[in-house]
Amino acid sequence: MTPPEWLLDENTAHLHHRPARAGSPAEWPDWVSDRVRAALHRRGIERPWAHQAIAADAAFRGRHVAIATGTASGKSLAYLLPVLAAGLDGRLGAPAPDTGRARSALRLDLPPRHTALYLAPTKALAHDQVRVCTELGFDHDEWRVSALDGDSDRDERRFAREFAHYVLSNPDMLHRSVLPAHRQWSRFLADLRYVVIDEAHRYKGVFGAHVSAVLRRLRRVCALYGSSPTFVFASATIADADDVGRSLAGLSDVALVDTDASPAPGLDFVLRRPTPSLTEDAARLLAGLTERGQALVFTTSRIQAELVAIRARELSGRPETIASYRGGYLAADRRSIERALTTGALRGVAATNALELGVDIAGMDAVVTAGFPGTLAALWQQVGRAGRSGQDALAVLVAREDPLDAYLVEHPELIFDRPVERTVVYPDNPYVLGPHLAAAAQEAPLTEADTDYFGPRTMPLAEQLAHQGMLRRRASAWFWTHPQRAVDSIDLRSMHGRAFEVVDEATGRLIGQVDPSAADRTLHPEAVYVHQGDQWLVVDADEHDRVALVVPADGTYFTQPQAVAGVRVLGVDRTRPLGLGTLSYGTVELASQVTGYLRRDSRTGDVWDSTPLALPERHMTTKATWWTLPDDVLSVLDIEPAELPGAVHGAEHTAIGLLPALVPCDRWDIGGLSTVHHPDTGRLTVFVHDGNPGGAGFAELGYEKADQWWRATLERLRDCPCADGCPACVVSPKCGSGNDPLDKRGAAVLVAALLPG
Repeated sequence: MTPPEWLLDENTAHLHHRPARAGSPAEWPDWVSDRVRAALHRRGIERPWAHQAIAADAAFRGRHVAIATGTASGKSLAYLLPVLAAGLDGRLGAPAPDTGRARSALRLDLPPRHTALYLAPTKALAHDQVRVCTELGFDHDEWRVSALDGDSDRDERRFAREFAHYVLSNPDMLHRSVLPAHRQWSRFLADLRYVVIDEAHRYKGVFGAHVSAVLRRLRRVCALYGSSPTFVFASATIADADDVGRSLAGLSDVALVDTDASPAPGLDFVLRRPTPSLTEDAARLLAGLTERGQALVFTTSRIQAELVAIRARELSGRPETIASYRGGYLAADRRSIERALTTGALRGVAATNALELGVDIAGMDAVVTAGFPGTLAALWQQVGRAGRSGQDALAVLVAREDPLDAYLVEHPELIFDRPVERTVVYPDNPYVLGPHLAAAAQEAPLTEADTDYFGPRTMPLAEQLAHQGMLRRRASAWFWTHPQRAVDSIDLRSMHGRAFEVVDEATGRLIGQVDPSAADRTLHPEAVYVHQGDQWLVVDADEHDRVALVVPADGTYFTQPQAVAGVRVLGVDRTRPLGLGTLSYGTVELASQVTGYLRRDSRTGDVWDSTPLALPERHMTTKATWWTLPDDVLSVLDIEPAELPGAVHGAEHTAIGLLPALVPCDRWDIGGLSTVHHPDTGRLTVFVHDGNPGGAGFAELGYEKADQWWRATLERLRDCPCADGCPACVVSPKCGSGNDPLDKRGAAVLVAALLPG
């Protein structure tokens, strides 16, 4: 699809054309059997692309490998080839450890069979891979494939344990069902040769720390049964994917394959400047582009996905062909939308990135990204969904009124010429690692040797857990001695426990789910909750039962929470000069409270009114980086004392907005606080902190890249064409104090003091 003329208007900042790329095929590795080649030929695969052959051969020969190539580049074939060789043909390129156990086979005349485990962030991706495996057409008795997830019944779980060669699952099932019951899985684990980690770039921050601990527990349990599986990490295009793999699974050596040899269509990529209404612009694009083909709009929030779909249906001549899709939908609703999209019954979908994790979609005519998704890797992952075979693709980035978005569309080289970011994995987060060490101790007593799996914090945390009564030390090992399962206290997806269920008060129907960490902001009294285009008014939320009751809302407005926050410095890990100020990194305690909400017009976004709330104060310990300026420096700057509160507040907002330009985080992964005088530092201070307990590694990277970070912040403040501050520089969409006060000029003066010269 070429850009329509109406798209290239005065709001277009840049048009980039990427020419089509021819593929570079390779020969099949000699260990790929004739029947595997024949099955792939039937699916139209005559030869592998070069990157597929290189990665497959490395894994076959026992090397851990990370494949980081573009969307729709065929990464699945790269890991499927060695898995088929092991499970179907009994072929290994590296010698299998002698476990002293007979290999699993239904008949004695069959070759020894080996097992493999596939892990994806969602059930849907695992089921999609089951479909791919089934369509190869091999005899079910020769190569037994099984999905294992929360929907699997008792017979399906037994089949996976006792007979399957290839089990396709998710980290949650490995954590909750397989590892705690590893004795029941001894057949599968003793024969385990490959572990495939799909969508590896998704495992970042606290979720990544959880998955890292689970994978290390898996390696430890495998060793009990004499196996040492080869790991294959499949990822979108990210930097240092091999290092990410090492961090995730605690491995010492991972081979990197990141040269994409697959063909790619031509791409026209349009960058659009911020407009007063991102929702209206994205909806207009969705409605218009669906007149010419299939289009996706990726949004950065759930409510935005709903509002874009609602407005696009109003603008479209075929409203029934446009839908919304986001996390929190029930499984049946998600599957229905996915089927309609893949069959073509739906022409357009406004979605969060939950759609990417729900089904392997490709071949769209156009993709619109409504707001920079936080990282270049995420942006190119979304853009990669565009492009039918033999046809050029269209991608559009619609910038929000946000410092980062505005900065990027005016600096297209940062999108098209800069390497993609590295995913941040922070496996040493004690709030994550500690509970997983307790789970590991229940799986097998914890010893000093387990430092090889869990790192140098293993023993101090084990001692701490023993002091807390979670573990009991006997001789040189730590034991779990409680009747309950340790894993039941660990939720990989949340640090905050079971999700809230949103229920229709009139019918009792379950509408959706909300993470507890977002409940105060999303399900407060009189909040408007949006689901599949329907708007609901919260009438009651029970924190103990985790249930929110809702009734239909009139749809004329939405709500935005307001909050206050405080920061207390608990410890300083590092500090250094930064211009005329000081930069520090360490541990802080956050206190936050939702104090009210705004009602905003659904169409214009204008504020109707403000309502106070009295919700409890929440506390969290995390990591932060902060900078300070002493009073003697402030006294010589071109800024009046009365301007300081707005200046430091504006500097905080702009800095938070631009950190994702340098660090692979989303604006919503981090937070901040600014004050003219902080009691712990005694100075003007700006904090930027990780948004999860224990930290996620983003604040630490901010400390390391502070010079680039603050230089970009100053440039945005000086170059933004607004007079007194706007959402493209100092105004924040998530400010709990309603963006008051703000002083753009003063913010630039403060930030300039942090730069040399």
